[in-house]
Amino acid sequence: MGRNPIGLVGRAIILTVGTLLPIMNPFSTIPLFLSLTAGMGPMRRNREARMACVYALALLVGFLLLGEAIIDFFGISVPGIRVAGGVIITAIGARMLFANPAATKTEPEKGDIAFTPLAMPSLAGPGSLSVVITAASQINARNPEGYQLVYLGVLIGMVIVVAIAFVLLRGAGFLARFLGPSGLDAMTRIFGFLLVAIGMQFLLTGISDFYGIARP
Repeated sequence: MGRNPIGLVGRAIILTVGTLLPIMNPFSTIPLFLSLTAGMGPMRRNREARMACVYALALLVGFLLLGEAIIDFFGISVPGIRVAGGVIITAIGARMLFANPAATKTEPEKGDIAFTPLAMPSLAGPGSLSVVITAASQINARNPEGYQLVYLGVLIGMVIVVAIAFVLLRGAGFLARFLGPSGLDAMTRIFGFLLVAIGMQFLLTGISDFYGIARP
């Protein structure tokens, strides 16, 4: 008797949302999003939120389908991804921590911020990508007959998680108006410090994992 297709897809969706949502933690992206879009109008802020989620979903789907092949081709390890993400997150947090308040009152001169740093490494960061890569490596091994249905469930789960992130980022403007410039600046610096701590933790964890794997 084959497995129930609906049950297989449903379980994959639940597991994906339950695992990916806490790791992605879109709530932690809100301060970064607010600080980077402080001088933007509502239309561009919404566009950046939409494109960040589109990029994040594309990264997650790409790593789900091609992650193992990409890592094998370039010789990249998951600890290496964690270290790289930790360096980027630390740099972003340092800019937020030591930001010039006057500089946040004008629209940023740099181009699109949706891909970096919003989509990568904030939403689709090292933790999220490593979970997706791990899931991809286990799907075929544990579900030799119904792996297509499991992939479908994982894809639907990722869409749900990214949709939640989009809703939260779209609502970030209300938080910005509630806090005001001084409150937003204070929150930016506080979360900048937290991002530095998170980035350093990613960095240390990646180094620890690398040497743990390397040891016989």
